[in-house]
Amino acid sequence: MQPDWMAAIRSRTDSALASGALSPLQTSETEVTQHGLRFIVRWAEALARKDAAKAAAAPVADHTTSSVVLPGGPRDPNFNPFLNPDPALTVGPIGTQHTIVLNKFPVCLHHLVLARRTFAEQLTPLERCDFEVLAQLLCTLGGLGFYNGGAPAGASQRHKHVQWIPAEPGNASLAQWAADLPTDAVAHTVYRHPALTMAHALLKVPVGPGVPPDVSADAMLSAYTQARDQLGLQPGADGLLPSFNLLVGHGWMLVVPRSQEHFEGISINALSFGGTLYVRQPEQVDLIRQTGPLQVLASVGHAF
Repeated sequence: MQPDWMAAIRSRTDSALASGALSPLQTSETEVTQHGLRFIVRWAEALARKDAAKAAAAPVADHTTSSVVLPGGPRDPNFNPFLNPDPALTVGPIGTQHTIVLNKFPVCLHHLVLARRTFAEQLTPLERCDFEVLAQLLCTLGGLGFYNGGAPAGASQRHKHVQWIPAEPGNASLAQWAADLPTDAVAHTVYRHPALTMAHALLKVPVGPGVPPDVSADAMLSAYTQARDQLGLQPGADGLLPSFNLLVGHGWMLVVPRSQEHFEGISINALSFGGTLYVRQPEQVDLIRQTGPLQVLASVGHAF
């Protein structure tokens, strides 16, 4: 029988909130529309305060607690929150090689990290087991799976992990990209969205409630492999891939190679390509509005 993931996630979330182990981001929200596409820009004032506090104190490696900061924050290379995750944030095992951990600083309620139980570099190629755990959640709960491949793509940890957020108003999603793609789209064909001017690949995948997880995992692995081939995302001599973001949900997979993490000091990660951008300073909201969110996204990618 399929586990009741949502019940387990809600139970752990409730206890973590009550104990103070979970630190939800408090944000103010602005909507920016460009070419009929809607983007949400969220200013998280607490992130700026958190950065200032960390800068004022010498970092201390602590391998017994979990701290998953929003990409763009200070990184302690000796800190691995996933090797021994905080029990107060741990939902439990999923699949044969992963553990579900609540993101300590979630961008939304029930933001999950699906971390490998043993260390693997974040930029080693994703494997079927990574898509298996995403499929178990996406095919029962819907939502969005995503992956930040390397620091230039917004990854804050080297330990391999994929992430998931539920489908809620204001949360990142592939829905608006999907709405402009062919209704008769077929598998194993690479599509591009006309508004995305950076190199990217969109592939149709069977994913969502009602789809058998095994079928979805196989399809996601195949689409990921095809996108990598199309975009030239191949391992180097060290076995590591170039940086990229991956999002999957709403029947599609989007893969975007990355050239850099920041646009004018604003960290851009996978969720940005799902239409939700996070900033640390209020003036950065105006910068995104003036520049145009599509131009912001294009600036951190590669030209076709």
